Amino acid sequence: MLKDFEKHCNMTHLSTICTQLVELSKQAFGVNNGNIPKWESAITNIQKIQPGQVNFKHPYVAINTDINNVELTQALKQLIPWRKGPYKIGELKLESEWRGDMKWDRLKDHIKPLQGKTVLDVGSGNGYFTYLMAMQGAEIALGIEPFLLFNYQFQAIRTLINQPPKAYVLPLKLEQMPEASLFDSVFSMGVLYHQKDHNLHLQQLMNVMADEGELILETLIIDKQHGDQIIPEDRYARMRNVWCLPSTDTLHSWLQTAGFKNIKLVDVTKTTPAEQRATHWIGDNTQSIKDFLDPNDDNLTIEGLPAPKRAVFICQK
Repeated sequence: MLKDFEKHCNMTHLSTICTQLVELSKQAFGVNNGNIPKWESAITNIQKIQPGQVNFKHPYVAINTDINNVELTQALKQLIPWRKGPYKIGELKLESEWRGDMKWDRLKDHIKPLQGKTVLDVGSGNGYFTYLMAMQGAEIALGIEPFLLFNYQFQAIRTLINQPPKAYVLPLKLEQMPEASLFDSVFSMGVLYHQKDHNLHLQQLMNVMADEGELILETLIIDKQHGDQIIPEDRYARMRNVWCLPSTDTLHSWLQTAGFKNIKLVDVTKTTPAEQRATHWIGDNTQSIKDFLDPNDDNLTIEGLPAPKRAVFICQK
């Protein structure tokens, strides 16, 4: 996959940073991780399957191919948990924890057209959204995702596609990206609340954006009635690494302070079990959103904090 990325990357606006991205990715894939043999075995088995054409058949990134569901299921189950999706390969429905199509539906009509654009998907996971961006006609859609498992999931799906779209996922963090103002559209979805320093994250996003580039920021927020922001003392909805939940007004001011312009709040939606659910594709006895809420009041988390709501902001550099 890195060879394909390098070849395509060198024909795009990213050519000046291509070598650096490839070298950083090789270093990331070269770490000592005891799960890598299992993940590589899964990819090897998937390579035996005849690839097919990919398209978007709501809600699935769908691949048309004739397959043995049992063999494919066994291989894909070696890459559990599948957080982002859903995918459909032949008749096999890979029902991920998140219904990514629901998030995409909330923002797709508000963003600038991606046709011919250079796109960055920060915290891309296994590339579900990255594929959708590429299918919108992007010159290149690059996802960056530091967790190696999700990179192997991306490779698994890509292996099943004949003539894959111009989508790639590399095992990188945003802070590793060269500060080159090259990306026309930058997506940061479900990332900001995991950052200890939100101002730094917003600055790093701006540093990689082209002039007049567009930022699509999706993150957890709280209603104004709860104050300007909440900093969880321990966990939030049983997540350990949630550092701050701002109100939409507070988040607007953060974006303004960072130097973004034309800031628009385009959606606020409460997270429900219809969008985030426990399935056998995230493992046996694995919990999801309904297990993270107060059983007597779904407006509160199990810790007594406001239940998850997500906002989508769109702004320009």
